[in-house]
Amino acid sequence: MTSQHPSLKPFNTLGIDAVADQIVIAESPATLYQEWQRCQQQRQPFLLLGEGSNVLFLEDYRGTVVINRLKGIKVEEREEAWHLQVGAGENWHHLVEYTLKNGFSGLENLALIPGCVGSAPIQNIGAYGVELKDVCEYVDVINLGDGEVFRLQAAECQFGYRDSIFKHAYREGYAIIAVGMVLAKHWQPVMTYGELAQLDPQTVTPQQIFDGVCRMRRSKLPDPNVTGNVGSFFKNPIVSADKADEICRHYPQAPRYPQPGGEIKLAAGWLIEQCQLKGHRIGGAAVHRQQALVLINEENATGQDIVALAHEVRQRVGDKFAVWLEPEVRFIGATGEKDAVEVIA
Repeated sequence: MTSQHPSLKPFNTLGIDAVADQIVIAESPATLYQEWQRCQQQRQPFLLLGEGSNVLFLEDYRGTVVINRLKGIKVEEREEAWHLQVGAGENWHHLVEYTLKNGFSGLENLALIPGCVGSAPIQNIGAYGVELKDVCEYVDVINLGDGEVFRLQAAECQFGYRDSIFKHAYREGYAIIAVGMVLAKHWQPVMTYGELAQLDPQTVTPQQIFDGVCRMRRSKLPDPNVTGNVGSFFKNPIVSADKADEICRHYPQAPRYPQPGGEIKLAAGWLIEQCQLKGHRIGGAAVHRQQALVLINEENATGQDIVALAHEVRQRVGDKFAVWLEPEVRFIGATGEKDAVEVIA
């Protein structure tokens, strides 16, 4: 690994060719702690990455990027459920495959979500009716200031829609080192979305749901190994019931998903598609032609190309629907994270 300004291109799935002052691969909590302490002493920016599947580098990073590669899967079988403790650096999809192969069900709806296990609680990842909070038991965290390791129970993680305490109180100076999950032996299939709804609830298997999710994701989402992307670029907006009714009066076919509090979740991809933005390109960045929620690095896009495209998408949707999209993606500037909405507003 080159120590002099190594490229970040292999470490972000958008494939943005920014550089960092230094890249360190961390295979133990001690390395995370030591690198944080060194950066603090040298007054140097510090950025922790998993697989870089949820970041946009706006420019070169003037600091140290530490890649979390803490591995290991421990399984404890109890009467009602399997309890897993998974290292933060494990690949998420490989974990889903591992659980199915070993007869543990409950993660199949979350197949093919890119990224590491340690990133899952930060975003409270979710797909096809299941979120991480549904299976999370606890999250183990290291305080990089003093090296202390502590455990947050799921209820303490303040999980919300693509949100958690790890985006707030534990955003700076802490690192997730492991995630505990509980997978019930009494399996309840979740089949509310897409082709899953066509499956027979009496005979369906976890493998069938896994296969269906993989088919749906592959049909809509580009492979980041082929075309740079971060999956869904924008959050699905949650609006008042009145606002949703107003949109549905003009667009009866608009997808809408009622939320527990009476609000309605809209489909950001559908809103973008109504603005005829599929395939729209700025510089090397483009809106994906199959799934408008995905922005892609079509041809050597820079961070600023992606920003310009995201700005235009947000503006066009806002002008048409008076709904203002927010990125799911973390925007990383030269010395740290920036407010993504402010950047594209």
